[in-house]
Amino acid sequence: MTDQLEVTPATKAPETGGFGVRERTQTEIVVRRFLRHKLAVGSLVLLILIVIIAYGGAALWKYDLHSTPDISQPPSWEHPFGTDGPGHDWLARVLRGLQQSIKIALSVALIGTVLGTIWGSIAGYFGRHVDNALMRLADLVIILPGIAVAATLASLGEGTWWMIAVIIGGLASANVSRLIRGVVLSLREQDFIEAAKALGASDTRIILRHLVPNALGPTIVSATILVAVGILAETGLSFLGFGVQSPDTSLGLLVQEAAGAVNTRPWLFYFPGLFIILIALTINFIGDGLRDAFDPKQTRVRQ
Repeated sequence: MTDQLEVTPATKAPETGGFGVRERTQTEIVVRRFLRHKLAVGSLVLLILIVIIAYGGAALWKYDLHSTPDISQPPSWEHPFGTDGPGHDWLARVLRGLQQSIKIALSVALIGTVLGTIWGSIAGYFGRHVDNALMRLADLVIILPGIAVAATLASLGEGTWWMIAVIIGGLASANVSRLIRGVVLSLREQDFIEAAKALGASDTRIILRHLVPNALGPTIVSATILVAVGILAETGLSFLGFGVQSPDTSLGLLVQEAAGAVNTRPWLFYFPGLFIILIALTINFIGDGLRDAFDPKQTRVRQ
């Protein structure tokens, strides 16, 4: 009850000793619980800083993706991340790769969450034969070796960032659909769904206006997890040569390019690898905080 009630000075309740009780909204409760999770809040701040560095730093930095000022230089004041063999400024390339990887990861989260939510909602709401057919399809997608399927599909195209995002997001939506389907199975038996049916609401309206909004908590948590999935999957595809293609770049492609020089010019490998690790860790901690914030049974305060 301490999360749901707040004591405030009262103007019309002198019998309570000058204090009244205000009930918090669900949004206030979720935000309050999330802010208690200090690791998640710190991770969110760090992730925002990384995004600002990726886009703001690239706009301010004097070199661009294709600049070749010096050949194979170690980190210095002139080139904080050093330069590669052809002489490209590595900071400029890392910033560009960071932009592309962030776009892919966010697009994967959006595509996978939207498709998975629709997929799972339809399966859970209609049940029976529709549920069986859609969940067997989800099982088929899940058991397939994702990286191999994604690499095969990516090899058929041009390696653009949006195509990579569509492929990864489409494959990831199967896992989201199973989660949302379980939530919808419990929601469809609630009284407010029966009331909506009795008032003549269509199936589409019930799914979009009643079921999907009430499954918002698990949906948001799934979306954050898919951001980490997206950036790691893109890294794997680009490292194997099936992701973003040159002359553009991504963090995964930079790691692949630097793999052969890890013993002679290790800075080329470590800087893009560090950003991959930071993004994946921050997203996981943010997802952990959101899971606790949306959990109605959560009472323990994270430190």
